[in-house]
Amino acid sequence: MKLLGVDKDGNDKYKWLYSEWALTYRVGWGHICSAASLIWHYTEDPVITTGDAGGRKSVDVKDADGILKIEEAGWLCIRGTSEILKVPVEITFYNQTDLVRVSVLSVTEEFMEADYKNFNLSMCQFMDSIELAMYN
Repeated sequence: MKLLGVDKDGNDKYKWLYSEWALTYRVGWGHICSAASLIWHYTEDPVITTGDAGGRKSVDVKDADGILKIEEAGWLCIRGTSEILKVPVEITFYNQTDLVRVSVLSVTEEFMEADYKNFNLSMCQFMDSIELAMYN
């Protein structure tokens, strides 16, 4: 996966790093659900939402296997506190594209600045693991 860019935004209380990533290939719904299923295992209090141009809806999922049964939509978002990164994170996959958007709360030294090089070093292995999970 390739980091396309990273930027910082937020108010005085909460600052987020927003990034966009390009997958090696465009992916379909099954691949997206496989990646989200892996992420589920390493996320505290995960929340799944899906949607398309018509809006967003929460999906009631009880376990990682339930993600594999979610009805196809334009995008899938999983958010919660990453046990790997140790910060709140939101990852949005877009169906039939190679685009992934990731938001990370700036609460640790590692994620304080929107520096392309340092952010890429921090996140690249994490994001590559997610992409590999799409093909299991």
